Amino acid sequence: MNSASAPSESAVPDSAAAAPARAWPRRHPWLTALALFALALAALIALWDWNWFKGPIERQVEARTGRKLQIGGNLDVDLGRVPVIRADALSFANAPWAQQPLMASAQRLELAIELWPLLKGDIRIPDIRLSQPRVYLQSDREHGGNWVFGNDGGGELPTFRRIWIDDGRLEFLDPADKTDIRLDIASREPKREDAAPPVEVAGKGRWKNNAFTLQGRAESPLELRDTRNPYRLNLRASAGATRAHARGELVDPFHLRNFDLQFALSGKNLADLYPLIGVAIPPTPPYALDGRLRRDNALWRYDGFTGKVGDSDLAGNASVDVAGKRPYLRADLVSKRLDFDDLAGFVGAAPEQGRGESTNPELAAQHARQDARARVLPDTPYHLGKLRSMDADVKLKAARIEAPGWPLDDMQARLLLEDGLLKLDPLNFGVADGDIRATIAMDARAATLRTRADIRAQRLTLAKLMPTVKLGQDAIGKVGGRIALSGSGNSIAAMLAGSDGSVAVGMGQGQISNLLMEFTGIDVAEILKFKLVGDHKIPIRCGFGDFAVRDGVMTAKALAFDTSDTVLIGSGTIDLNQERLDLTIRPSPKDRSLLALRTPLLVTGTFKNPNARPDYKRLGLRGAAALALAAIAPPAALLATLELGPGKDTGCAGHVVN
Repeated sequence: MNSASAPSESAVPDSAAAAPARAWPRRHPWLTALALFALALAALIALWDWNWFKGPIERQVEARTGRKLQIGGNLDVDLGRVPVIRADALSFANAPWAQQPLMASAQRLELAIELWPLLKGDIRIPDIRLSQPRVYLQSDREHGGNWVFGNDGGGELPTFRRIWIDDGRLEFLDPADKTDIRLDIASREPKREDAAPPVEVAGKGRWKNNAFTLQGRAESPLELRDTRNPYRLNLRASAGATRAHARGELVDPFHLRNFDLQFALSGKNLADLYPLIGVAIPPTPPYALDGRLRRDNALWRYDGFTGKVGDSDLAGNASVDVAGKRPYLRADLVSKRLDFDDLAGFVGAAPEQGRGESTNPELAAQHARQDARARVLPDTPYHLGKLRSMDADVKLKAARIEAPGWPLDDMQARLLLEDGLLKLDPLNFGVADGDIRATIAMDARAATLRTRADIRAQRLTLAKLMPTVKLGQDAIGKVGGRIALSGSGNSIAAMLAGSDGSVAVGMGQGQISNLLMEFTGIDVAEILKFKLVGDHKIPIRCGFGDFAVRDGVMTAKALAFDTSDTVLIGSGTIDLNQERLDLTIRPSPKDRSLLALRTPLLVTGTFKNPNARPDYKRLGLRGAAALALAAIAPPAALLATLELGPGKDTGCAGHVVN
């Protein structure tokens, strides 16, 4: 049958089936060669020792930087669409003058590199991972920084996109500035998948020989190279009791040329900032400020800050220009409510203590020493080196002043400091409905501070000058005066102890308690009468005091207080060096009284413990009041130039000696 005679497929010889297979390489020689090359390349890659490239890489880095790179472990490559290079035990040599032998090291470096851009000469590294990296930076006045390399290989740096740091550490050393910083750095997961991982930072060290700690979060270190877009951070630092919180953006952070940060600063004493930033500020109670910190090249600005210093609110703008020979501080400060004793540090004193008062341990100890002293005038010396270390132009305006026992209303001041010359002009206070205007100049260029003060008082309300005297609270009259002193010394006490000049005070017409004057004249009969029938006010004709000051001793040239009832005539001295009082007040009642003792009043004791008592050993004789007043003359310049009272007639003009 046909089916039996036809050959089956299984009967085809093996040689006939193998012939086409043997013919394929001959028909496709190029494809065969390519396949064989691919197999050989795959075998080569699988068996290739990438460590062969360690030497060429190390030599190339040293040629470009002048520093030796060593790959102490394996070098390996995972090929793929984006190859990954791994290198273990890397170390990079430091500058020859640096203290540490290595500038950088890492347990492992992994970096991905895009292949096709590389063929065009564009090095793009989308991912880099560092395990236990260590970076040691050091600044030197002679050599600059160890990040400045001796050789420059030229060309553009690779483009990095993402970096991940495991257990990193950064150290910075500046022996000249006594600065040593050690930071631990670790990457954290970014909020967006395509974003560069941010880093958390924690560290400590010394900044200008002051211990500090630092912690916070910042963007990826790769963003530091971007000089156009801002670098965001949120860091907290502390140095002793000083705390700082910076959050915001930096531009070109490596050079710190420009940045814009919200910056909160707090501490126990503003004077603690001097060793940290080089700006000298007198001692203060604890403070807390928050504002906008900006930098424009050499100009640092702290704008729109608000906060408190002690028990006073404070707001304004401040800047420090470091481009000149000395830092130049400019500030415009405003306080709605100023607690006056928060300014005590400006005169070398400490603020009050007690309930509701802000202070710190140092100022509390200083206040305790002040209380234990027998003297009142502050003797804490000024630091002349600080006065010479910077320049300043500071304005302060206080709308209201809290000063228990003092009739202070408001304040306006401007401090100018240039090349060791300090001037307070103006230094104005609203006092008892009037004002005190002062100009104070201090020369700190010599070893001993030389000071001149010119102080004028105008239209001070008499009643408000006696807030603790009950019988004086309804007194009527205006008081004025002038103080002109010059002296040398490095503290307020030393300046006044050897000062020269004059002190004058006076008032014109007014009214005062008749009972108060009878107490002064020790007229027992009149005192009893007013106690029974009630007190009333009597006219004040005038009052004046004129003191010559020489070598710290104030000597009364003219001292009198004339009313329609009694004339008080004074003499004696006030010793600013010993802080002692030695004044004699002789009352001369103008009316007749059988029980008037007419004995002088002695004002003695110290500034801290004054004492006023009758001189019972010397009973005064009844004398004519007019003759007593005529025996002295008020200072003509005082009555001629000061606004002493409501009317033109001072009541004492007839006693002026030209």
